[in-house]
Amino acid sequence: MLILSHRGYHLRAPENTLDAFEQAMALGVDGIETDIRLSADGVLILFHDHLAPDCREVALLTHAELGAATGYPVPTLEAALELPLQAKPDFLWNLEMKSPAALDKAISVVSRFLSSRRMLITSFAHPLIAEVSRRVDVDCGLIVAHRPLDFRSRPKWIPENPRVNAIVWYCENADAALLEQSAACGLRNFVYGAVTAAEHHRLKEWNLDGVITDRPEWLLAGSVGT
Repeated sequence: MLILSHRGYHLRAPENTLDAFEQAMALGVDGIETDIRLSADGVLILFHDHLAPDCREVALLTHAELGAATGYPVPTLEAALELPLQAKPDFLWNLEMKSPAALDKAISVVSRFLSSRRMLITSFAHPLIAEVSRRVDVDCGLIVAHRPLDFRSRPKWIPENPRVNAIVWYCENADAALLEQSAACGLRNFVYGAVTAAEHHRLKEWNLDGVITDRPEWLLAGSVGT
């Protein structure tokens, strides 16, 4: 099971910053989940919320203006992917697409790093994932916050492209039985949203491909294989 640090290890540094990513790598995680948006001046930035701390829309701010509003440097996608991988050449970057406006530039950057970085592109916006999977030879996944009514075969709401091969489930709506059904459809399964130590412990008992967590140290300390 892969342990992915959610927005980097932001107990020690601001989330989605190079410092948070490096802190996560130092812990020994298997990968990092981060969020792609496009600034007003066309820069692919890593930032989760659609509003800056001063409540201005991120999409209407330049890269420099967003950095001034947050009080710290907001990294670009290229800067993150250029970070040294240290001892894990198979380190996984889970790149969540937040904005349709970022699609074309994200595809361009991802394409440049295909040979040197392992990536999984995900989004709640499923049409974006259908488009990415059509244009780039990269693993893709859908983020869902619901529990499907029927999962006895690959659902029609999952694009037929074999590159769309993962589901990122909200942990409150998932259980071992659902994950077994999903795996039987040929899908890899990741879970996000665990908060307590007890929830993290329960995830270890499921047949998961990965966990996206704010507290990776709880799983790393539990002798969980990668």
